[in-house]
Amino acid sequence: MATTTSAATTLFDLTVSRTVDASPADVFDAWVDAAKVRAWFGAAHVVLHPAVDDLYYISVPHRGRQWPHYGRFLRIERPRLVEQTWMSESTHGLESIVTFTIKPRGQGSEVTIRHTGLPDDSERRNHQEGWTSLLDAIAQLVEARQ
Repeated sequence: MATTTSAATTLFDLTVSRTVDASPADVFDAWVDAAKVRAWFGAAHVVLHPAVDDLYYISVPHRGRQWPHYGRFLRIERPRLVEQTWMSESTHGLESIVTFTIKPRGQGSEVTIRHTGLPDDSERRNHQEGWTSLLDAIAQLVEARQ
């Protein structure tokens, strides 16, 4: 999906979802706990301060080097929502927005990641593939703890 922000700039959005056999609180904790993020993201280094206007930094080995991801938390509503800015080399230095939502579904949770403000369709596709894989990794982590 493309979003036009001005006559000269088109930014791209994506949404990925899946059901997880874990409570919303467990899924929420996987998103905001540095040790859990390190596990599901495959990160070498994680610094998280999950509070509105506080910062995070995640460094991930990729293509033979470390790729930093960083931003700040915009909204946190435990256990159903985290909204944060997202910047990396893959956003071409643009501050994009990631919204992570969790809804109860029976004994589990429906988890959705919406990423808005990506610089082009190629990066939208790359991020869609990445977020889909990372949702699978989150599911593995939280379902193993049940």
